[in-house]
Amino acid sequence: MISNPSRHCTVELQALPSRIGQVRRIVSAQLRYWHLDPLIDRAALGVTELLTNVHRHARPDKTCVVELELLLDRLTVSVRDRDPRLPVVEDVEHTDALATRGRGLAMVAAVSESWGVRPDGESGKVVWFTLPAVATVRDRAARPPRRTGADQGARLFPEVVAVDDRRPAHAPARSAVVG
Repeated sequence: MISNPSRHCTVELQALPSRIGQVRRIVSAQLRYWHLDPLIDRAALGVTELLTNVHRHARPDKTCVVELELLLDRLTVSVRDRDPRLPVVEDVEHTDALATRGRGLAMVAAVSESWGVRPDGESGKVVWFTLPAVATVRDRAARPPRRTGADQGARLFPEVVAVDDRRPAHAPARSAVVG
């Protein structure tokens, strides 16, 4: 018997600075909806860094897919783009302390439990990271999520993220990316 079913959310976008901020807010809202508030800052930071890499490096275009998947005790965040070139992790020890570039994947590694990259077919790749959700999921498993009017909109329009407005507001993660 599965007491906590799998959860999944996908957003397709062009990785432009204004869209990166929107996706960060969508990720935050989705995690709030799943009652995973403690993961919001790390997930938002990680997805911001991965989308920034797509914006700066991906060719031929900036189209990508962000995917959130909660399986039992693990949240996996992935970004799939159409550029087959795999990212290069900079050696943080040899990077200028004031540099504004070259540390994104090191930051993802620092805030996540694990991360990686894999080719996606012949014309793309997926960069992913995981966050442990054991305590968060266990704490919420005993009671079902509250239903709001926004849930109906989420079923009719999958691109709409339902947000429980009765829960306390959470400040979104900050980033150097405009948006």
